[in-house]
Amino acid sequence: MPNPDGSPVLLVEKRPHSLWLTLNRPHKLNALSHELVEALDAALRTAADDDEVRVVVLRGAGRAFSAGYDLAEEGSGAADDEVSVKASPWRWRQELARDIDVTMRLFHLPRPTIAMVHGWALAGACELVMACDLAIASEDAKLGEPEIRYGSGPVTFLMPFVLGMRKTKELLFTGDHLDARSAEAFGLVTRVVPADELEATVERYVRTMAQVAPAVMQLTKRAVNRAYEFAGLSHAVHYNLENSTILNAAGTPEQQEWDRIVKERGLKAALAWRDDRFGTP
Repeated sequence: MPNPDGSPVLLVEKRPHSLWLTLNRPHKLNALSHELVEALDAALRTAADDDEVRVVVLRGAGRAFSAGYDLAEEGSGAADDEVSVKASPWRWRQELARDIDVTMRLFHLPRPTIAMVHGWALAGACELVMACDLAIASEDAKLGEPEIRYGSGPVTFLMPFVLGMRKTKELLFTGDHLDARSAEAFGLVTRVVPADELEATVERYVRTMAQVAPAVMQLTKRAVNRAYEFAGLSHAVHYNLENSTILNAAGTPEQQEWDRIVKERGLKAALAWRDDRFGTP
């Protein structure tokens, strides 16, 4: 379904030598609904086959890049044989595999990619940022993976390869988020600029990279990515699919409490419960 105002959930804009993809659910902080994930997947497939596209930019509309996967949808679809998705590890695995496939399509896209980050970029959205080749953030950006706080975990397991072991464990074990400057220091984003300079900065990167011969750019990106493949990236991602399936289908006490609060008091109250226990925003 489109947005309440009739606009599509993903805006696709062709610019000279580039394709700009805008996550467009601003009323939901661009939460990654099933429809939005599928639209992003289709746009990336098209970009991969379009010789006019030399750079892809991913950004969010409104106040944020994206708050992550739509928690009102995750694990709530109809399941096979009338079995509730909450009790169906197979259904969880299907959903998580779809999410991972789209994120890794972005990672492997035969075009350089830039995440243009402002506001929140959490959970699955933070993973999209990590899947991009560059991440340019405004000073108001906040990034992290808070899933552990409600009994879940990361989906596309890229963080150890972006940040290293120590910093990955710090973020995943606490569920804390990073402000823009800390994210830059951690290596989670490439560069931080004032908000009013964000788009112009990204455009400069686009113009520079568009000057590189496409074949040279593609082979260079492939070589860099392959180095991480040899270091075990794909094995880690595939292993974590099984790990995430177990976590999400387990029905831990934290998940049960989360589901109860969402049902009785709404998502906003559940988010407050998630974070208030840790004494951090």
